[in-house]
Amino acid sequence: MIVVTGSAGFIASYLVDHLNELGHTDLLLVDDFSFESKKENWMHTKHRMKMDRSEFIAWFEQNAEQVDFVFHLGARTDTTEKDLAILDQLNLNFTKSIWNICTEHHIPLVYASSAATYGLGEYGYEDNNDVIPKLAPLNPYGISKNEFDKWAIQQNETPPFWAGLKFFNVYGPKEYHKGRMASVVFHTHRQIKEKGHMQLFRSHNPAYKDGEQLRDFVYVKDVAKVCEFLMTHQDHSGIYNLGSGKARTFLDLASLTFTALGLEPSISFIDTPIDIRDKYQYFTEANMSKLRSIGYPHAFYSLEEGISDYVKNYLENR
Repeated sequence: MIVVTGSAGFIASYLVDHLNELGHTDLLLVDDFSFESKKENWMHTKHRMKMDRSEFIAWFEQNAEQVDFVFHLGARTDTTEKDLAILDQLNLNFTKSIWNICTEHHIPLVYASSAATYGLGEYGYEDNNDVIPKLAPLNPYGISKNEFDKWAIQQNETPPFWAGLKFFNVYGPKEYHKGRMASVVFHTHRQIKEKGHMQLFRSHNPAYKDGEQLRDFVYVKDVAKVCEFLMTHQDHSGIYNLGSGKARTFLDLASLTFTALGLEPSISFIDTPIDIRDKYQYFTEANMSKLRSIGYPHAFYSLEEGISDYVKNYLENR
């Protein structure tokens, strides 16, 4: 059995679809399934059982012999979350419990870290263990993810194979429920349909023009393929970046969404909300050499390819 936590959410639910396409149906889905907005993410998947996350640790302790692999992608992912107790519970302690059970029962584990751990990028964006203790994330969410990474690399007792994935800016199908936290592609498509226009955040950093803030945007289909690779090539444990390896501007992102719809871009700028303005990353770009060094063979979607596929084959068909 393969366990997928967070399986009512964005990345994990897409991974479940991908696993189904590969023929894997002996799946345990773990999440809080009470949200109606997330129901379409999991209701048509093929799986053996689903379980509320509050019940999972106790079940796992008693039934670990049934589990062959764990993808722990569930987390509190809201970067504006201020409640440290929630972040400690869901992003740190819950993950430690899963790690310890996987270690005791020799079960491979892939878990979700985040590019939010890199903060302003003072130490670059290399997935090097030596850098992890020095990182200064900009928000409590990033701190919670980095605290687990720091804990993981200090452990002498580990699962037989483990990988932490520092997700950069993931976009693609099954993010429809995320509201404010959904990708700019999703919001651009929605605003075009509603208003024929898109508003991006203005730059509040003199080093960047409006709309030229740079992020590493990675298509969720590539994320799923990397997860598949790690499940089938359990050779090199460690923490890995998972981005496209190429920073692009938000202006590119929005303009390509218009292009995918056959429209001329119509874009203006608004102030970045106060609550995230001083915690805003103006540049991220994943160094992907570590994943390549262990044999990952596939090319990543370009931004042009990913947005075209997402808009034409998913957003336009909803």
